[in-house]
Amino acid sequence: MAWSRPDGVRGGHLDLAAELKRLDGKGYKAYKDLGGGWELPLETSTAKISCILFMDHVQGDPYAAPSRMRLRISRKDSAIPTETTENRARRVALEDYLTRVADRMAGRSGVRVDVGGQEVLPRTSCMVNGDFAEFRLAADLPAKGRRIKGGEARRLLLEDLPEVARCLLWEVQDQPALWRHLHVSEDQVALRSQLRQEGLVAFVGQGSVLPRASGVSDRPLSEGETLVVPFESPESMLVTLDAPHAGSLRGMGIPAGVTVIAGGGFHGKSTLLRALERGVYNHIPGDGREQVVTVEDAVKIRAEDGRSVTGVDISPFIDRLPFGKDTHSFSTPNASGSTSQAANIMEALEIGTEVLLIDEDTSATNFMVRDETMRRLVPRDREPITPFIDQVRYLAEQHVSTIVVMGGSGEYLRVADVVIVMDTYRPYEMTNRSRDIVRSAGIRESEAGENDFFRPVHRPEGRSVVPTSIDPYRGRRRKIKLRGMERMQFGGEELELGSLEQLVDASQLRAVGEMLVHLRDDGYLEEDSLPEAAAALTARVEAEGLDILAPYGGPKGRHPGDFAMVRSLEVAAALNRLRTLRVKSM
Repeated sequence: MAWSRPDGVRGGHLDLAAELKRLDGKGYKAYKDLGGGWELPLETSTAKISCILFMDHVQGDPYAAPSRMRLRISRKDSAIPTETTENRARRVALEDYLTRVADRMAGRSGVRVDVGGQEVLPRTSCMVNGDFAEFRLAADLPAKGRRIKGGEARRLLLEDLPEVARCLLWEVQDQPALWRHLHVSEDQVALRSQLRQEGLVAFVGQGSVLPRASGVSDRPLSEGETLVVPFESPESMLVTLDAPHAGSLRGMGIPAGVTVIAGGGFHGKSTLLRALERGVYNHIPGDGREQVVTVEDAVKIRAEDGRSVTGVDISPFIDRLPFGKDTHSFSTPNASGSTSQAANIMEALEIGTEVLLIDEDTSATNFMVRDETMRRLVPRDREPITPFIDQVRYLAEQHVSTIVVMGGSGEYLRVADVVIVMDTYRPYEMTNRSRDIVRSAGIRESEAGENDFFRPVHRPEGRSVVPTSIDPYRGRRRKIKLRGMERMQFGGEELELGSLEQLVDASQLRAVGEMLVHLRDDGYLEEDSLPEAAAALTARVEAEGLDILAPYGGPKGRHPGDFAMVRSLEVAAALNRLRTLRVKSM
């Protein structure tokens, strides 16, 4: 099959080889001469096809950020069937699968592919559309000191990269494994879409494996490990949902309302909650949590000592502070455990969540509960904190469900709709038993509504943000840089994000940083409230793709190869933690 050079491409592989020979031994900045597109031949089982190497950004120094490049093959030449991209779930899963294949190949050559963990996320490392299939990569161009090593560069660009590009060909794929990857993702989307209509907020399929390999690894435990206990739902909580490929699936359905997860230490309470946290995302086959799904707007809430809070109404939980400090528009650069947890809940309600996920281990004790003995010692008119236990039923009446892990206090048993007790990683439904215990112990119902100071919690109105308070510049330089998964340098500020436990990928953090800039620069905050602006921008990114966030994008055709999709909830949460944030007076 004959093939011709596409428009805008500088030359073919012989031209690139000659260019690299010319550059050998020159100063490193001479690599800039490689900018543009080069045509590389690939052999398939039936034909010779064309792969285009785009050198989008060529580093000017061996110690600078790596060069960015793309490898593109026409969709026709890739022979990827149209059925693999017939819906969003399939396309995202296909791009995720191809990225993982490329990462395994690229790892041998030092080429970097932005590959995810156990979650299947829309990302920018691979794109498959109707016209082409493409990888977005990064690599350090070879050097000796500050001189170009032409021979090694030739091996990288003319030998290693074409092998990575071959990962875009349908014929080289393990096609049964690829289709399984796609079908598993489609099933999870279908399961999640059925939750609300079934009156559920989460589902855990029979046989799921929830424990992880370690505290620093999100991979599942290997077979034979002590804690590999396949999940088995209590009979009373068994429900059946339908998946397009797996068929009818049985598992534990967690209903809307207040669910308490109890049990002894190290018996799997927090493990179950962590699986539910991640259930807002699809997972790869073999993860063990492929049939664990949670409604898409569920939010993990925790105490966050030291966080910045700006203009949040926390008065339903904290009011009548000493010296008359107002909590209806509460601001502090250094929140306590209780005030931070109150702010986290009110901000989540503001952005629109309908499910709160809470673990007592990461909560402020005085915020969560106040037992009868302490109520007698400190009268209500001297206690500014209305504990969460006094508000959780009011939230349920407003269709905001709570799943809470409690191991040290039985107070929540009196407000629970469902009680699950974990024993050796197996769940047992003990709602009726817990009610008997509450009655026999003579524990009285919440007195919260009986006092004059109590104010039931309601979903707050959206605050309006002053756009100029979002400043990504440090001096004249735009500065957005990650410092692990915990912090982001945003302009002159250090943005603390480590407590946002549902941000699971560094590429999500990079996307968040750019989305904060777009909120400011694209006029979203001029008219819309914070939740409206975050939702509008997120919807645009979902519709047009993460590429629109690229700070170096546009007509030059450069790409962001290391962004992953985030929810509007996390965009708003990051904005709320910005210490320069200012809100307009209501």
